[in-house]
Amino acid sequence: MAASPDAVAQDSPADGVAADAQRLVALLAEIGPCVIAYSGGVDSAVVAQAAHLALGERAVAVTGASASLAAGELETARRIAAAIGVEHRVVATRELQSAAYLANAPDRCFHCKDELYGRLRPLASEWGLPAVVNGANADDRGDFRPGMTAAAQHAVRSPLAELGLGKSQVRQLAAHWGLEIWDKPATPCLSSRVAYGVEITPERLARIDAAEQVLRQCGLGTVRVRCHERELARLEVPLDALPRLCEPQVRERIVRELRGVGFAYVTVDLEGFRSGSFAQLVPVETLQAYDTRK
Repeated sequence: MAASPDAVAQDSPADGVAADAQRLVALLAEIGPCVIAYSGGVDSAVVAQAAHLALGERAVAVTGASASLAAGELETARRIAAAIGVEHRVVATRELQSAAYLANAPDRCFHCKDELYGRLRPLASEWGLPAVVNGANADDRGDFRPGMTAAAQHAVRSPLAELGLGKSQVRQLAAHWGLEIWDKPATPCLSSRVAYGVEITPERLARIDAAEQVLRQCGLGTVRVRCHERELARLEVPLDALPRLCEPQVRERIVRELRGVGFAYVTVDLEGFRSGSFAQLVPVETLQAYDTRK
């Protein structure tokens, strides 16, 4: 006799998200007392939430602050940590004192994360927290991510990646836990907007930050202002936002204000927004040296 529909009820998407949440909390409980490398973005916020549920006061979220952090990101990180209930601390990182970082070769992110994890590891020991974890997810393993090599060298765990949870699943977990930033666009450090080989300076980072704020004030949500040689700005927005960018009043304001903050040229990338667009310029041997899929 055939089973009734009720007897073979399939799991709902919500059941799958709840199961992922349980797996993540269980893994953090297994990892034990830890410091979370916490930017306030959706990935690290989900790890912080799971760690707090699993470990309570034995989990501490730490944000590295420097000139490479976009305006408003530290305030967001503090607000989300308070909503989660996880203890939150801020440490000053000194990547802008590193000649290798300032040179801005394709492995720049390695030097940034090496500085961050090099700061977090002794703090974790001082606070009696044996582990350090980050918010890298499974999708990151397919990208050019030299920072993941630094994580491996400092024995930093990546719970999301270890469970095979990609960006869409992470956003579902954030919504499941009621985190307000579940749909927040990715906001990598400001240095990621500077073309490889163009020196990183605090002035360039501030210029990029101010320029992206102008674009957001014009109603453009997901934006990147890429900085090239001779202070050329290459604007990336989603393709469906290009008409807005080209409206006469918007275009004139953007050109005027970006020149006002120090850009000599303002251009538009007709391919539109894409994460990590500078990666296409990375030499093959560098890609192989930092292949996170090994």
